[in-house]
Amino acid sequence: MAKLSLEDIEFIKILATSDSTILQLGMNDATKSQLNDRIGTVLREYYRENTMGFPTGWNQEFEKAGISEDDGKAAIACARRLGIDIS
Repeated sequence: MAKLSLEDIEFIKILATSDSTILQLGMNDATKSQLNDRIGTVLREYYRENTMGFPTGWNQEFEKAGISEDDGKAAIACARRLGIDIS
């Protein structure tokens, strides 16, 4: 597990607080690729830790970055609406 970069934290916070329809309108291929590759992986592991009990360490990383559980859930929901596979 890697640590969250500042860019990762910003992406997650944006996902947690934004409307997916607006994000989708402004999203280019590079952003979509980054969401799929990096943020999607982080959110998938975070989801598994919170739903299946697999210890991934992402809960602590999110806490350190000031990302609450509610923010994590909202980011996952938004990412799903954008077509990012989280399950």
